[in-house]
Amino acid sequence: MNWHPSAENILATSSIDFTVKVWDVNRGVSISDTGEHTDNIGSVAWNYDGSRLATACKDRKTRLIDPRKGGVTDTFPAHDGNKGSRCIWLGNREWILTVGMSKTSEREFRIWDPRDLSKHLAFKSIDTASGMLIPFYDSDSSLLYLAGKGDGNIRFFEIVDEAPHFYFLSEYKSASPQIGAALLPKLSVNVGECEIDVILKATPSAIEPISFKVPRKSDLFQDDLFPATAGEEPALSAAEWIAGKNAPPKLVSLESGYVPPKNKAFVVEKVEEVAEKELTPLEMKNKIQELENRVSYLEAEIAKRDLKIKELQG
Repeated sequence: MNWHPSAENILATSSIDFTVKVWDVNRGVSISDTGEHTDNIGSVAWNYDGSRLATACKDRKTRLIDPRKGGVTDTFPAHDGNKGSRCIWLGNREWILTVGMSKTSEREFRIWDPRDLSKHLAFKSIDTASGMLIPFYDSDSSLLYLAGKGDGNIRFFEIVDEAPHFYFLSEYKSASPQIGAALLPKLSVNVGECEIDVILKATPSAIEPISFKVPRKSDLFQDDLFPATAGEEPALSAAEWIAGKNAPPKLVSLESGYVPPKNKAFVVEKVEEVAEKELTPLEMKNKIQELENRVSYLEAEIAKRDLKIKELQG
């Protein structure tokens, strides 16, 4: 599940039925429904202005989606391993970063330019650990964070425009393994201590905040570390976005401390229930046939996977 970056109350979700849906939460209705995935969906990500979606699927493919129409516009094989992958957009650069596994079970990431998906812009092999990598990106500082499930460390890289497009900076190390992680919004950082990011690390027994700071002695506001950042006020209403309008997030300054806007009352519009159309005997028969075909397909896929597992174990 992922909220739209600039439109009010627009939400993208994925499900175990291999579909991606975009919702108008105020009205409680689905705007689009994309059902062209063939396996579990690892992540759903909006681009910078919310005009496109990217999904990473366990079928080893990454897809670009038109969120209003619900159709897949591009599909490309991101990684060769079959353990699942994730994807994020790299801010207003409009690049896509995918993380996954190689054929030899090495964890890796790749950077892609949607204008030419025939080849990746950059590639980095990380290690041979088994936990899936979880990527986070801070577009204000161009920092990429990689936290792996079961790892105790978090690596971070700088993303740049010129080749090789990334540089390894350092890593946070800990003896306690993480089962999950989340990057807090930039509005939550302590500007006075030059804290540029905070990651919440989930362990089996606690949630640990990890602070990333740039050591500086000056008490003045560091405008190079804290450019204007995305605020909480939406740039578009849901209706404007549905009608086809796009806009980047509204930016706010952190120089004088962030003051949140007054909470706007959340109003759910009344939606008239539409009675389901009663199917004719022929329509019911066709529906049952579709479901039986789907079950047969899934059973065949499971059998293939079981065979691969036996071959690897043998």
